[in-house]
Amino acid sequence: MTVLLDKRSLNKILSLLNQEEIVAFPTDTVFGIGVIYNSANAVNKMKIAKGRDASKPFPLMVADVEQMEEVAYLSDRERKIAEKYMPGALTLVLNKKDTVDDSFVNGFKTIAIRIPDDRFALRLLKKAGPMFVTSANMSGEPAANTHEEVLGQLDGRIAAVVKGEAKSHVASTIIDCTGKELKCLREGTISFKEIRELVHEG
Repeated sequence: MTVLLDKRSLNKILSLLNQEEIVAFPTDTVFGIGVIYNSANAVNKMKIAKGRDASKPFPLMVADVEQMEEVAYLSDRERKIAEKYMPGALTLVLNKKDTVDDSFVNGFKTIAIRIPDDRFALRLLKKAGPMFVTSANMSGEPAANTHEEVLGQLDGRIAAVVKGEAKSHVASTIIDCTGKELKCLREGTISFKEIRELVHEG
C-alpha cells in the first residue's frame, strides 16, 4: 500500500529514496515520481511501476546548474539557456558524463535534465542529489496533478505520495541541445522561438 506523506516528512522521504523506493511529489509542472539516480534497481522498479517501455530512459531532475554539470556537459549556449529559464518548465537534452552509468539511461550517451521551479522539489533534490523523475501516471494515461490523482493510478505500485498539487498542469518544454542547432522535442509554456532568439538561432 502507498503511504501518504506531507512535505514536512522530508527525512522519511529521503529514507525511502535511499532504500531504492519510488516517491511521488508535486512539481512546478505536473506531479512526478522519482528515485535516486545512482541505483539501477530503483530505475527498473520505476519502469515496472509505470508500465513504461523498458528501452525508454527517464529524465533527470537536479537542484541547480552545479548538479547539472556533475552529470552532463554544458556549452556556453546551454549555460545561457539554463541561467535564463532554470529553475523552470524546461528540460534540456545534453551529452552525459561518465558519472552516469550507461545502464541507467539504456545505453544512450545523452540525458534529459531539468531544474524544477518548486520550493519543496528543490529542497528534496538538494538533500537527495539528482533524481530520475517522470510524470506520476501509468504509461499512456493522463498526467496526474494532485496526490489523489496519483493514488488513483499508482496506489500500491509506489512507496509514498507527498500531499499537494502540481502548479501549472502543463509538461515542460524539451529542447535537444546535442546538435549544432537546437531541436524542440516538445513545446510547453516556454516557447522554442523565445529560446532560439536568446541564443541567436532564430
